[in-house]
Amino acid sequence: MVQISKVPVICRRAFYADLATAGAAVGMGSTDAAILAQLQAAEPAPLDPDYADLDPELIVDLVAANHILAHNGVLDSFGHVSIRDPRNPHRYLQMQAIAPRDVTASDLITFDLDSNAINARGRPVYRERFIHGEIYKVRPDVNAVVHSHSPGVIPFGVTEQPLRAIFHNGHFLGEGAPVWEIRKAAGEKNGMLVNTGELGQSLAQTLGSGSVVLMRGHGDAVAGPDLKTTVFRAIYTEVNARLQMQAVALGGPINFLNRYEQAKSQNVDRPWDMWRKQVAAG
Repeated sequence: MVQISKVPVICRRAFYADLATAGAAVGMGSTDAAILAQLQAAEPAPLDPDYADLDPELIVDLVAANHILAHNGVLDSFGHVSIRDPRNPHRYLQMQAIAPRDVTASDLITFDLDSNAINARGRPVYRERFIHGEIYKVRPDVNAVVHSHSPGVIPFGVTEQPLRAIFHNGHFLGEGAPVWEIRKAAGEKNGMLVNTGELGQSLAQTLGSGSVVLMRGHGDAVAGPDLKTTVFRAIYTEVNARLQMQAVALGGPINFLNRYEQAKSQNVDRPWDMWRKQVAAG
């Protein structure tokens, strides 16, 4: 039996159309036809024509990334994911401002690197989208960004203990993720949000050439060369943080990865494929 909920959202309309055709060929009854019509009506709106020239698999992956990060506890009701627009490197793609676990392909919005929405058409946008635009401006090597309130990293942004690579899957953390202090950029009276281009620029400067920047009392921003790698880093930043806290609790010196171990290569395809299956996107 086919479970409709496990069919990727972007594919469901075609699935229903094929099902209706097959049903008509075998004389589907009026009751079944009515049920199918209700299912079709409940589906999200068709993809915006603005994305007719965009590889649909990229959209499926961006939706999946939101669901994967929510499933793994990195994103909750807040946080967001973006990819650089492969059609125009001076733009990026992000969903409208809703809970990441609820996004669908029809929520896609295009932004310029000043984080102005190109085609929001009244839909809400994330207030901290400037994190993404400003990182893309200064990092041409970055093609995906995640901002989260990943709970395990919070202690490392409010103490003197640096978040360092403690195991092989956290190798990208190197000698320690830098901590961005909003008070230095916005003063004592701040809203704790990166809601202007100036604050986003300050955060991007603190990230520098690294993969992760912690945000004091807030969360982190994670950057990578592609979506799969960036999702991998976002998830394993949280895992590394939990492991490091466990090691600290045991007491004594911690044997962190050395610079050669930090430079290891990483297979991100296997975990990506597993994560997609977890959220029924592959």
